[in-house]
Formats: sequence, structure tokens, C-alpha cells
Amino acid sequence: MEAFTKLKGIAVPIDEPNVDTNQICPTRFNKVPRGPAYAKVLFHDRRFNLDGTEKEHIFNIEPFKRARIVVADRNWGCGSSRESAVYALYEFGIRCVIASSFGDIHANNCTKNGVLALVLPEADVIALRKQLHEKPGAELDIDLAAQTVIDASGRKYTFDIPPARKKCLLEGLDDIARTEVYEAQTAAFEAAYRAERPWLYQANAAQN
Repeated sequence: MEAFTKLKGIAVPIDEPNVDTNQICPTRFNKVPRGPAYAKVLFHDRRFNLDGTEKEHIFNIEPFKRARIVVADRNWGCGSSRESAVYALYEFGIRCVIASSFGDIHANNCTKNGVLALVLPEADVIALRKQLHEKPGAELDIDLAAQTVIDASGRKYTFDIPPARKKCLLEGLDDIARTEVYEAQTAAFEAAYRAERPWLYQANAAQN
């Protein structure tokens, strides 16, 4: 997993609350192999007609085609647990979603895929979206280690994040990599356990 440390990029405002994972990634795309094709999956049914032509949607217009950050309304990513919703965000280029609240499973899936689910107070999120509507293409500057967001006017916002989630993002650790960090300790424990209880392993060897 690619580590998340700092990010500066164009932010897109999404004013709708309760955007669920079925909107972010419609169900029929769940089994698409992960890769660049997921960039087109993001909000597919809102962005494209049946013939593949583009609808009028904020992700289809400049400068938001190049967005790296979403500033959303409350309860972003509610609904089903599909991890493919995060694939769609990531492959489009989104590395951070800012909202006042998230669907819990979606927020965890974001962390597992190098996307920062960043929680700010609702008043701050509203202020950010207002600024982005007034200045399309405005960038936000995010520093995960410092836990800060700086908007286009220079205003600084601070945010909280669980320490384990922060560590995984900063170090690029998905669930497997996080387990592998303890590989040496695990091997040492297994060696000691085998030495203390050799009869267990002798019995298994005899059965095989």
C-alpha cells in the first residue's frame, strides 16, 4: 500500500449527505479486477449515459477531473461494506475524503487502501465546501503527521485520527503488512513453543 504522508491538490465539493457506497461504485462493478478501469466506475451511473457519453456531473468537468481530495457532506460512505468503492476513489486519483462523519466500514476500507478518511466539525466542512464553490480549482494542503489541513486562504484546521489508523497510513501498512511487522516476534514465539512442546510436533509428523 502506498503511504500517505502529505497531500496538496485540487478539492471537489460534494454537498449531498448520505452518499452511499452503491452510488460511489454501483453493484455490477464489484467484481471488476482492480486497476485503472475503476477510475470510470466512480459515480458511474451519475457520470455516464447508457451509451457511455458523459452526463453533467462535477467529476466530469475541469478542474475537478483532476481532483485529489473530496470535501463531502455528513455520513459519506454509508451503505454496504464493498471495498470496491474505495478502489473507485483511489483509481480516479482521490487520496483523501473530508467529511463530518463516515460510514464506519468505509472509513476502515479507506485506511486499508491508502485513502485518508478525515473528520472535521460540520461547520468547518461547510466552510471548506463554500470556499471550493467560490474558487473552483482551489487546493487544500494536508499534513497527516501534523494532523492539519490548510485551505486556499491559509486558514489551518486540525483534526483527530486514531493512532493505529494514522500509523498504518503514514507507513503504508495494509492488514497483511501490519501483521508482517511482527514476523520476527512470531517466529521467535513459534521456535520457543516448539522447543517447549516437541511432542506436539512429533505427533503431527508421525500422522503425516
